[in-house]
Amino acid sequence: MSQQLPWSEIEKHADISSCWVVIHGKVYDLTAFVSEHPGGPDILLDVAGGDGSELFEDIGHTSSARAMMTQYAIGEVED
Repeated sequence: MSQQLPWSEIEKHADISSCWVVIHGKVYDLTAFVSEHPGGPDILLDVAGGDGSELFEDIGHTSSARAMMTQYAIGEVED
């Protein structure tokens, strides 16, 4: 997961057909997970193409949810 992704690329993936979300500097491709998200797709689509770190922490995800995230990681935000 060493791929560095610029914000200009991340911002292009902001809908149900391509849903990327940044959480704590890591980029996740959640496209395949959107329809399966326990909180519904809208919450992911609201932060698609952007930074969902604050919302992710506010919701209080479990340790198993955090572990599951690793399979969707595709890179990190480019400095």
